[in-house]
Order: sequence, then structure tokens, then C-alpha cells
Amino acid sequence: MVKFEVFTLFPDMFEASFKDGVISRAVQDEIISINLHNWRRYSTDNYKTVDDYQYGGGPGMILKPEPLFKSVESIITNKNVPIILLSPQGKKFDQKKAIQLSNYSQIALICGRYGGFDERIREHLSTEELSIGDYVISGGELGAMIVIDAVSRLLPGVLGNEDSFRLDSFYTDLLQYPQYTRPASFREWDVPPILLSGNHKEINDWRKKQSILRTIKKRPEMINISELSTEENKLLEQNYQ
Repeated sequence: MVKFEVFTLFPDMFEASFKDGVISRAVQDEIISINLHNWRRYSTDNYKTVDDYQYGGGPGMILKPEPLFKSVESIITNKNVPIILLSPQGKKFDQKKAIQLSNYSQIALICGRYGGFDERIREHLSTEELSIGDYVISGGELGAMIVIDAVSRLLPGVLGNEDSFRLDSFYTDLLQYPQYTRPASFREWDVPPILLSGNHKEINDWRKKQSILRTIKKRPEMINISELSTEENKLLEQNYQ
């Protein structure tokens, strides 16, 4: 089982998001657990304050270190557990990172709010920072949900077909090939004949080529020419002739 320890001021957001679908089933099957920790209860004043004005002045309230340190340290006792700060300053989260995190049995996710974190949280509590993109949203909860979803679906038993995630975009640094289902002809748009041929080798070759072409067209920065085979490089050259 992989335990996701989520530190958030808004735990109800997670209850609604994961009540259905594969993540809900993964929880029911005890493949994962999503444990929500509201660190506001570790605040020591009468108002349960978790933020304060920043030294030096400036707009916005900053999250205080004491409640969050106490909350995380009450749950995370193993120094090898990744303690991830969801932050726009972090390294961009991708499929490779999801695969890496899927090897841990416990993962801590800290969801920020308001004007940001006291720097001592970043320097002395978290082990790394992750961002879901180059934009700013109201808090880290959505980012934590994305990390949980992306990591969970890589675990054995979460998806109906164990090989499903291996066909996803980004798993092999290529976008997924075009997919079709019935009917074979829709508004005079036909499924490529190769997919109806029954020749699995030719179908697999076609899919590989389509993945390369789609990646070249939509996300050319993902293509690492040095890692392509001779045949794949020929396809790349043909595309730019």
C-alpha cells in the first residue's frame, strides 16, 4: 500500500474529488490510502492562526512554520519519506517523476495557501518542491490531487489492465498514437485500414510511427534524436523533407 499523507487547510476538497473512479476503488481495495491532515489544529493561539504578515512588509499573508512543522513531524517519522511542497517555484511534475514516486510506500504532500510559505518550511521541512505548471492557482490542493492520481494509476491493481498506463502519453517520452473505436466509418471519416487488418505487427509499427509523428507535430521538444532507432530517425527525416 502507498500512503499519501496530505497536509491541507481544506480537506473537504479531496473528499469530493476522489469519491468515484479508479482512485476510489484503489482506496477501497487498500492499494492506496489518502490521509488528510488539517494542520490548523496544531496552531496554539485561540484563533487557530496559521498565517501572519511577512517581515519587511508586502502584500499577502504568509503561512507560519510552527503549525505545519508540528503537523508533518507528528505523521512522518521516516527520514526517507519524500515531503513534497506543491509550489509554483518547484520542478515541473511529469510522468517520470510520477514513476519515481510510485516506488515509495509513503508520500507527504503539503498544500500551500495565501501568500506563500515561510522560507524555513521550504528549506528545513520539505525535501523537494513540485509544480503542476507555469501558472499560479489559489492553493496546492489541486496539485496534490494530480500527483495522487498520476502516481496511483501506476500501481499494480489500480487499472483494470496492468499494461494500460504503459500506452499513455509521456510514459515512453512520446505522445500516444491515434485511437479509434466503432463505428468503422463515421460521417465518411474512416478508421485507418491498417487497424482493421488483424496484422498485429503492422498495427504496432503503425502505432509507433504515429506516436513519433504526433510528438514531432505537437511536442517536438520531447523528441530525443539520440534515443531513436535508425528506422525512427528515417521517419523523422522524412517528416522534415
